[in-house]
Amino acid sequence: MSNPILIDPLAFGRDGQSRNGRRTIADLDERVLENLADNSGAVQFTAEGFMDGSRRPSLRLKVTGTVNVICQRCLEPMEYPIESEAVLTFFRDEEKLAAAVEDNEELDAVMAEEELDVIALVEDEIIMGLSLSPKHDQCGDELLEHGKAGKPNPFAVLAALKKPKSE
Repeated sequence: MSNPILIDPLAFGRDGQSRNGRRTIADLDERVLENLADNSGAVQFTAEGFMDGSRRPSLRLKVTGTVNVICQRCLEPMEYPIESEAVLTFFRDEEKLAAAVEDNEELDAVMAEEELDVIALVEDEIIMGLSLSPKHDQCGDELLEHGKAGKPNPFAVLAALKKPKSE
């Protein structure tokens, strides 16, 4: 795993700090790699701190790149684009967090810790951005052609039985 980028999430949002970078897939945690075909590729990320409309420290994370996954139709590797954006809002108090989520169910509210690893957030976004069943756009046609060229249709035999016998 690559070196973490540790931030104080409250100060990061309050002070409008930012971090950006690039990580190779090979440098990421095993929990990411176990979802991929191989460890080639890279992702770029930008983390920007800001205060939201309610003056709460927040972080906007953008992750882009390409990873290789296994096509669930043909079982061959395929490139899969990652384009993700998440906004996290940090809270010190669980009651305030619960009240904020009750007011806005779409809010990604997180209890603020002393340190937060931006790379762990990047890894989370990669995992959440993956399809459960990735498929090539073209491999379905190739499989159909292969199936047609293979063995004869069993219903063709039934059709022959249905024809009347000529005397």
